[in-house]
Amino acid sequence: MKAIIVDIAKCNGCFNCQIACKDEHVDNEWPPYTKSQPDTGHFWMHLAEIERGRYPKVKIAYIPKPCMQCQEPDCMKVAKDGAVYKRKDGIVIIDPEKSKGQKEIVEACPYGCIYWNNELEIPQKCTFCAHLLDRGWKEPRCVEACPTGALIFGEHDELKGSIADKKTEIMHPEYGLKPSVYYVGLPKRFVAGSVLFGDINECAENVSIILKGQGDEQTAKTDNYGDFEFEGLPSDKEYTVKIEHGDYAPLAFDVQTKSNVYLGNIILKRK
Repeated sequence: MKAIIVDIAKCNGCFNCQIACKDEHVDNEWPPYTKSQPDTGHFWMHLAEIERGRYPKVKIAYIPKPCMQCQEPDCMKVAKDGAVYKRKDGIVIIDPEKSKGQKEIVEACPYGCIYWNNELEIPQKCTFCAHLLDRGWKEPRCVEACPTGALIFGEHDELKGSIADKKTEIMHPEYGLKPSVYYVGLPKRFVAGSVLFGDINECAENVSIILKGQGDEQTAKTDNYGDFEFEGLPSDKEYTVKIEHGDYAPLAFDVQTKSNVYLGNIILKRK
């Protein structure tokens, strides 16, 4: 079974994967797997830009999003006359002939990875470049074009070690579709702030920061700019942030991760 691992930290948003997909599929038909991709409106490899936080603490992540090649695809469940099928290697294919007029196939995908071709009246999506794999290619065009190694393609069994070692996760596990695209470092909530020594009006370096909540405790030290950050936190949880330094009065803040939290400039007062 084919699979892809996407390392978010390595993706710099160059859009090479998206461009390579367009180059391969626009004005090109690859029967029996797909007809030509339209010039506009379709992103079979979609590069989503995620902005988190608020000024001056803003973080950007880029998330490549092809078809998830689900092991239990909803699109196949709603398709009529075998219009959607799964190959032996796990790649899900929408038959461009049998699927004509079946717009419900588009609506069935909770990931939003299937697009409607208005001109041809067919649903279309990423095929993992099945036509190239059939010719002996080792990877799809998007993976080949990635200059940073953010995309890793291969047999699921061969990637098992990497999937375990890199603590991968799937997008929206609550859907229960068992996708074959795995992610490392999907953006989550963060709590951050900047600490200052109030009496000397300087950045507070090496101050102890303690994050408590959800039965867990994390610690950090402010850097030479007085900044600290706790990344990878779950949504909609409550935490307490404690700030401690031997010569200054301690402070504590209660925070909720309904959104990313930036506490701004925190002024310490000398004891």
